Amino acid sequence: MARRVAVIGAGVSGLSSIKCCLDEDLEPTCFERSNDIGGLWKFTETSKDGMTRVYRSLVTNVCKEMSCYSDFPFQEDYPNYMNQGKFWDYLQEFAEHFDLLKYIRFRTTVCSVTKRPDFSETGQWDVVTETEGKRDRGVFDAVMVCTGHFLNPHLPLESFPGIHKFKGQILHSQEYKSPEGFQGKRVLVIGLGNTGGDVAVELSRTAAQVLLSTRTGAWVIHRCSNGGYPYNMVITRRYLNFMAQVLPSCVLNWIQERQMNKRFNHENYGLSITKGRKPKFIVNDELPICILCGTVTMKTSVKEFTETSAVFEDGTVEENLDVVIFTTGYTFSFPFLEEPLKSLCTKKIFLYKQVFPSNLERATLAIIGLISLKGSILSGTELQARWATRVFKEVELYIPSKGSCWNNAYCE
Repeated sequence: MARRVAVIGAGVSGLSSIKCCLDEDLEPTCFERSNDIGGLWKFTETSKDGMTRVYRSLVTNVCKEMSCYSDFPFQEDYPNYMNQGKFWDYLQEFAEHFDLLKYIRFRTTVCSVTKRPDFSETGQWDVVTETEGKRDRGVFDAVMVCTGHFLNPHLPLESFPGIHKFKGQILHSQEYKSPEGFQGKRVLVIGLGNTGGDVAVELSRTAAQVLLSTRTGAWVIHRCSNGGYPYNMVITRRYLNFMAQVLPSCVLNWIQERQMNKRFNHENYGLSITKGRKPKFIVNDELPICILCGTVTMKTSVKEFTETSAVFEDGTVEENLDVVIFTTGYTFSFPFLEEPLKSLCTKKIFLYKQVFPSNLERATLAIIGLISLKGSILSGTELQARWATRVFKEVELYIPSKGSCWNNAYCE
C-alpha cells in the first residue's frame, strides 16, 4: 500500500516533490493556498492575498539549458533566458505532462502539522487544513514543506531614523508590479540585490529620477558572456570549481576582482564592494548603462529621513522624494509547525543536509527548497525531493533504539 505524503505548496519545489513521490510509488496530496500552481512565478496584478509574486518584467537569471527539470527539457523555441510568462508556461506544461494537477488541492491553507502520539514508532503526522472556511484533518506518513524563502517581506523600518516622518509613499518590492504610476516621480530604491537592480532600471524609463542606495556594493554580471554564450554556461566548469576549493581566499578575491572589473570599473560606478564585506553578485544587463546616462544615481546607505528627503552616509542629501521602495528581501517561517520544531527548522543549521530536521526520531519531515544556489532552483529542489522521497520509502525499515539517532552528525 502506498505511503501517504503531504506536500505543502505547489510552486517550483512542490511540483518536483509531487513528481518524485509518484516516481517512488508514494501517494502525494499537495495543499496550495492560492488558486493556481507556480508559487511566486504566477503573476498577479496585486499582492492583496499576502503572497509574494514576481513583477511583470522579471527575466530568469539562469539560462534554460541549465535550469530545467531533469526529465522535462524546455522546448527548442523557448529563449535562453525567459520572462515570467514563459517560465510559468513551462511549469504548467510540466504539471500537465506528468498529470500532477489532480494531486493538488487549491485554495487550501495548512493550519497545523503535528506529530501523532505514536510518532516514534510510525513517523506519522496529523495535518489540519482549511478550504473556504471548512476544516479537514488527515493522517500522513510523511510531510514535504515546499513554501520556500519568500514568504514574509522584510521591511526594516526601525533601521532608518525618521522614516515615520516621511510623507511620501513607502513600498516593499513585494508590492511592486510595473512602472505605471511612477511617471515623473523621484524614487529611492533601497537595497542592491537582483530585485533592487531590476526595479531601479525599469523605473528609470518612466520616473523623473531613480536613486539606488546600497550599503555593500555588488559585482554586476551580464547574462551574455564575451563569446556570446549565456554567462552561467561558460563559468560552470569543473576546473573553476576545483580552483575555488584549493586556492586561498585572498587569491580568489584578487582574481575575481580583476575579472569583474574587465568589463567596467565598478568603483567608478559606485558599485564596488565595501571593504570587509562578503562579495555579492547580481545579474543585470542595463544597470551600468543607466548609471552612465544618469537615469539611475548610485547612493550610499541612508543615514536618516526627513519629511521629504533622505540624508546619506556620505553627507549628501536628496530632496523632494516621492517614493521609497525597500528591496530588502524576505523572511521565511513555518507557522503550521509546533515548537520546538518550528524554531529548529527556521535555523538552517539544524537541518541535516538542509533537508531533514535533526531532532526527529523518524525522518518523515523534509524541508524542500530552503536553499540558496548559484544555479537553478529547479535542479536543486528536484535533487532534494528525489532524496527525501527515497528516504520516506525506506524509513519503515529503521527501528530506533533507545539513545540512538538517525542522523549521527547531530548525536551527542
